[in-house]
Formats: sequence, C-alpha cells, structure tokens
Amino acid sequence: MCAAAVGVGRLASTLAAEPAAERFWPQWRGPYATGVSKYADPPTEWSETKNVRWKMEIPGRGSASPIVWGDRVFVLSAVPAGLAGEASHAPRGGVQPRDVHRFIVLAIDRRTGQVIWERTARELQPHEASHQQNGTYASSSAITDGQHVYAWFESQGMYVYDMDGKLIWEKDLGDKKMRNQFGEGSTPVLYGDRLVIVWDHIAGPSFIVALDKHTGKELWRVERQEIDTWATPLVVDIDGHPQVIVSGKNRLKSYALDTGKIVWESPGVTMNPIPSPVYADGMLFVTSGFQGNNLKAIRLADAKGDLTGSSAIVWTLDRDTPYVPSPLLYDGILYLLKTNSGLLSAFDAKTGKPHYQLQRLEGLPEVFASPVGAQGRVYLTGRDGVSLVIRNAPAFEVLAKNSLDDGFDASPALVDNEMYMRGYKSLYCIAMK
Repeated sequence: MCAAAVGVGRLASTLAAEPAAERFWPQWRGPYATGVSKYADPPTEWSETKNVRWKMEIPGRGSASPIVWGDRVFVLSAVPAGLAGEASHAPRGGVQPRDVHRFIVLAIDRRTGQVIWERTARELQPHEASHQQNGTYASSSAITDGQHVYAWFESQGMYVYDMDGKLIWEKDLGDKKMRNQFGEGSTPVLYGDRLVIVWDHIAGPSFIVALDKHTGKELWRVERQEIDTWATPLVVDIDGHPQVIVSGKNRLKSYALDTGKIVWESPGVTMNPIPSPVYADGMLFVTSGFQGNNLKAIRLADAKGDLTGSSAIVWTLDRDTPYVPSPLLYDGILYLLKTNSGLLSAFDAKTGKPHYQLQRLEGLPEVFASPVGAQGRVYLTGRDGVSLVIRNAPAFEVLAKNSLDDGFDASPALVDNEMYMRGYKSLYCIAMK
C-alpha cells in the first residue's frame, strides 16, 4: 500500500506522503500507522550474541517506542531524580509518585548507539500515579517530520526541538486525571502543518485540539464526552479531505482536520480504549478489549453522519480482541492479539473471515508491544524478551524464535536492515553482522 496514492482512501496517516518518511519510522506504528514498513528488511534471528549491532542503556523508564529519521534514533524517558516527599498509595491501580523525575529526550547515533544529544524537557514530581506494575511517565512516543522532533509527555507538556536539539517551542495543556491513576499514554498525530492531540480523562473537560506545528498556536479545540482513552488518533485523507479518527468508549468519532467538525461517528468500543485505529485499502479498523470485546471494520468512503446501523460498518467482532497491543494490518491480513496474551488471530481484512484464531505463540505468555511487519514477515515481542517471527500469510508459520535479556513493552521500529527494540533497561539495534 502506498500512502502517496491518489483517490478515495489515500492514507494521510501523518507523515507518509514523503519518500523519506516511508523509508524511516517517524512515528508510533511506523510510516503508514499500520505497523508495516515497505522498505525495511531486518534479520529474522538474533540473540544477545547474534545480530546485535549495538546495545545501550536507556536511563530511567518508559514504554515510548523509538522513532527513526536519517542517522538518528529518538527515545523519550522519565528518570527519577531524587525524593520529593513520602510515598502514598492511590485507591487502586497506581502508586503515588514520591520522586522528582527528569523528562528527557535522547537523540542516538544509528551507527554506533552513542548519544548525540540529550535534553531535559522538564523536571518535577508528577501530579499523580502511574500503573503500579506497568505504568511509566514516558509512555507516549515522539514524532518527527525530519525537521523537528515533537516530544510529548502529556501532563508534563509538549517540547519541540530541531534535529540538533535546539528547543523551538513548548506548550503545557495542564494536568490529566486518569481513572484509578493508571497513567497516561496517547501519542499525538502529525499531518501537514497540524499537530493533533487527544486529551481524554475523568476530570474533564476532555477534548481534541489541533496545533500549528511550527508555533504551537491552537487552531481549534472540540470538547469530547469521553473518559480516559489511550489510543493514538489516525489521520486519513478521503477524496482530498483529511479526517482525524479517534477511538472512544462512548463514541468513535471522525473530525475534519481543517475545522474540527464531526465527519461521522458511531457507537464506541469498550472501557479503556488503548489500541490505535489502523487503515488500508479503504477500510478502517477500530478495536479494544477491556471489560468486553469490540472491533468495527468501517468502509470510509461510505462513512458520513451517524453510522449506527449503517452499511458502512462492514463487519464486527465481539470476542478475543486486544487490550493493549494495537492491530497489525499487513497486505490484507488483520492480526489481533487476545487481550495481552500470546494468542494470535488473523483475519481477512476485507471480509472478516478468519484465517486462524487463537494460535498460541510459544514463549510469549504476555504481550504489550504491538506487532510489526516487513518483507513478508511479522515480528511479535513478549514482555519477557522472547520474540517470534512468523510468515505474513493465511497459514500460521513460525520462521524463528529469539530471546534477549531485557523485557519489552515498547513496540519495535523497522528501518533499512535494522530493528530497534526499546526494552525496560536497554535500546537494541538488531542488524545482520
């Protein structure tokens, strides 16, 4: 699928209109926001002693995925920087922070793994908790257009740097209040000269806002009747009209990128929408899997107004959908993990017909990282460091099983013959040696 193709369904998902953006991995879920690279060809086998070009320690903790442009890898992290008070416990899921954190941006040399520059965007004690077991204060991924790096730390603000680390502008939208203090984690979307941020939380008001990417000036803002969401929005161009598609528990909504006006909407998904929407070949897929299961496959050419009962919703699924990992959409096959488990299903994206369902992934009991694909292969990474490489095909076939010493929640980035994997402690460059 080429993002620069003309006509209905041209994928405008953020940055893929330029050839360089297609080659690199400029954002969460890659150049097309599907998890796929057309140009990358990373290894199928690796270990701590095989096909690791370099490995570097990442200070602090974060599940922000690496992004890549030119000779640089960009990573966000939150580094404890000293005690600020007594620890206290939130009512349920989160642990109240006691540490001041440094919110940092790292630019890393692709060839050597050496840090080119490091910037501290902000230093403070977070206002509320993150998830007790899985949360980090740097869960959103950076974005780049090759000229600037957009580092988003949600309640800690947006910080925009040039490629050499000079701060261009910054913006603070306030403090989110997340249900059970489970933490934050929605990445903005960049398209043209607009940067779009979804700000859903329990304290309200929730909203979606478009900023001028050059200055941070607010262009429009629309309130949303939603509580917490973590899904990253998606931009798709339909007949020359880019629309921003946003998941939600109450409603799925599409907003005109130019004005913020609603293009279409439909009933929402489940509680805690985390997986990001994906789109290709005229079809949009929105899913979630907490306290229920829901997937909607929507033909965007027919999507106008209220889609309740509309034929624009081509097929649906009410079982075995993902909780944290986003779907992978690769050459007409839609891959879904059940909740956060190592149970994989593959569907014909156009019809919803299953190719296989609940295939157990050996060695991957729990998965947070979203699958990625290149050269007819699908890469799946578990939280304990085991990865499987399978064939992108209707029949399930394992090509390789690999293991590293670190654990992984962040999703890999695929560029050229390399795969960048951000672990709990280290960043790996996987490449043939």
